[in-house]
Amino acid sequence: MKPLIGDKSRIPTGVWVLGFVSMLMDISSEMIHSLLPLFMVTTLGASALVVGLIEGLAEATALIVKVFSGALSDYLGKRKGLALFGYALGALTKPLFALAPSVGVVLGARLLDRIGKGIRGAPRDALVADITPEGLRGAAFGLRQSLDTVGAFVGPLLAVGLMLLWANDFRAVFWVAVIPGVLAVGLLLFGVQEPERHTGAKRSNPISRENLRRLSPAYWWVVGIGALFTLARFSEAFLVLRAEQGGISLAFVPLFMVAMNLIYAASAYPFGKLADRMSHTQLLTYGLFVLLVADLVLASSNHWSIVLLGVGLWGVHMGMTQGLLATMVADAAPADLRGTAFGFFNLMSGIAMLIASVTAGLLWDQLGAAFTFYAGAAFCLLTLIGLGVRWRRA
Repeated sequence: MKPLIGDKSRIPTGVWVLGFVSMLMDISSEMIHSLLPLFMVTTLGASALVVGLIEGLAEATALIVKVFSGALSDYLGKRKGLALFGYALGALTKPLFALAPSVGVVLGARLLDRIGKGIRGAPRDALVADITPEGLRGAAFGLRQSLDTVGAFVGPLLAVGLMLLWANDFRAVFWVAVIPGVLAVGLLLFGVQEPERHTGAKRSNPISRENLRRLSPAYWWVVGIGALFTLARFSEAFLVLRAEQGGISLAFVPLFMVAMNLIYAASAYPFGKLADRMSHTQLLTYGLFVLLVADLVLASSNHWSIVLLGVGLWGVHMGMTQGLLATMVADAAPADLRGTAFGFFNLMSGIAMLIASVTAGLLWDQLGAAFTFYAGAAFCLLTLIGLGVRWRRA
């Protein structure tokens, strides 16, 4: 594909637009997701295990679907159409949360919503790589992630305000969340132009054995380390539940996610730029160490100040690692297999997310919240060992 770029020293306009699309959809999603664990536990009577199972299934579904959407975008040579369909599906599922009478309906809505995320994720990330010069990819992915995360703290902030205004009316807040989702679809439809694909190229199955052999050992190492990262970082629903344990009013609990995502948004772009200038393995190691400290802090106490510190460190870790991992996938994969590469990366991360979230829910119910976070710290140590081996070999 021919990148749509002018000044090669500047991030392309299309990346900015995709970032704002992500921001709007994240506002919509996080208005719901920041309240959903509390809604399930306090209104629908769900247990921590059920919350972990739903969150794990939902996130794993999104990441697994990315395999097929990414491969299809490589086969068709088109990214925008699939991304648009995925965002539209996500927007259409939002009213289901407001209408849900039971945990089963919440599960169905959550799965459909995450299928939409899975459909759009890999084609969107591949599109960012397609339109960005190689030397700016770290900054481009960091910028998109940063704008995405602005939505992730604006959404909970809006949720807090509306919960206070409407006396903890979960369903009314969920209805308002429909609006930014619809705006995101419109912005993508009219605001992003896809690069032209060279015609005449023979199409082949992106997930054929021959094409998969073209994915280098360096790429598969990124896939493996990404899965370990996900095992060490289970669903953020457990951060919400940990904050609620401190006796804080339900309306104010989403503020902890606001804090995390504010730090995430502020750090993603600077760390993305840093990733263009320093060892990726070294930066991943630092990011994982921050997550380990976050887990230990969260395990130590449920006092609001301690939980806030742990959540803040969690946000720093996300800013250091999420855009970086996407950059590493893009750099390690052939241009015509980027969608497939992001898809397989997210498949493994999806399986890991399901395992991590279900395990976290079981530990929470059987042994308590502290043990859940100690287990996360143990997975951090295992991943640090793997990164240390890689670092010494580099």
